[in-house]
Amino acid sequence: MQLPRGLVVVRHAQAEAYAASDVERELTPNGREDAAEAGRWLAEQGVVPATAYVSAAVRTRETWSQMAGAAGWSVTPTYDELLYSTDEDGILELLRRTDDAVGTVVVLGHNPTVAVLAQLLDDGDGPAEIAAELAGGYPTCAVTVFDVATSWADLGPMGATPRAFHVGRG
Repeated sequence: MQLPRGLVVVRHAQAEAYAASDVERELTPNGREDAAEAGRWLAEQGVVPATAYVSAAVRTRETWSQMAGAAGWSVTPTYDELLYSTDEDGILELLRRTDDAVGTVVVLGHNPTVAVLAQLLDDGDGPAEIAAELAGGYPTCAVTVFDVATSWADLGPMGATPRAFHVGRG
């Protein structure tokens, strides 16, 4: 078992205000640029996911496409319809079902869930400035990189150390 594991929690980039349904909202041009910038930043951090769980909404799919392309990732994401409507406990359950051979996972979803998840996971051992950022909100294209020192099956509240925080702005 390779430890620590990496977990990246991402909120989708800026989306259009309106569409036929909320699930169909697309990224704005700025949102596409922001997602690509976040991908470049993640590549600079050395993040290379083995698995990605992405909400099935259009804006999260587009965020993934821009971010992964800019980061140079080739992993095929799992588009999960439940990530659109689940809460932080639902995401934790999804993460707990991840194979222990997986080193780094990206979760790309929506607020308020991803903001609450990032705060819930913080074990308090990371830099104080990251804790302050997490407490201050989770804007569009916010990214938190965590180290996870347990198996995926054992991941729970206060179970990860935040290593880096960034808001993609192109």
